[in-house]
Amino acid sequence: MLTWLLALAIPAAAPEIQVVGVVMAVSPERSVAILRSAGRTRVAGVGDSAFGGRLVAVASDGVTLDFGGERVRARLVAASSVPPPPAPARPPAASATAGAGPPPARAMEKRDVEKRLGGEIPRILAETTVVPVMEDGHVAGLALTRIPESSLLTDAGLQAGDVLTEVNGTIVDSLASLMALYPKLQSATDLQAVVLRNGQPVRISVTLR
Repeated sequence: MLTWLLALAIPAAAPEIQVVGVVMAVSPERSVAILRSAGRTRVAGVGDSAFGGRLVAVASDGVTLDFGGERVRARLVAASSVPPPPAPARPPAASATAGAGPPPARAMEKRDVEKRLGGEIPRILAETTVVPVMEDGHVAGLALTRIPESSLLTDAGLQAGDVLTEVNGTIVDSLASLMALYPKLQSATDLQAVVLRNGQPVRISVTLR
């Protein structure tokens, strides 16, 4: 009985947690982090439970979690230290101008995009499955094996199965590089992405008015 009471009184040690990505929102309480521990991945927003603790703050370089009154700081890990899961081989390479032709350019109101992002980021992160695509031992793109319907992603022209390789001139070679683009894109007036779709490169263009 005494052992059981002592176990209740002594908080369990915080697990080892890696921060593999963060999305910083204009309002700090809406920021989101992708956490990994013991082979499991959890997408959590400020205030959410994660691996026995509670996420209390998200910053550009890491997060703070609370484990029964004990604050634990976990830093954003370098992309090279996060081993990617097994993935299918990349489709045959081709130039970005090849293929059946790009889809029509889209235009969106920047104010509407910012408003939707505030509400959709948790859903996008929770319902989007991203798998690194390997080529010669390196990540050559991120396969969007699942994306939420009727979201900003689909409205922008992305489809499940697309392999994202480039955004606004930045090569997407890791989840961290993709997440790092978010604050840079907040001041952009247009978005240009290159994806491999059915083995063919497709350029997606969105103008923010």
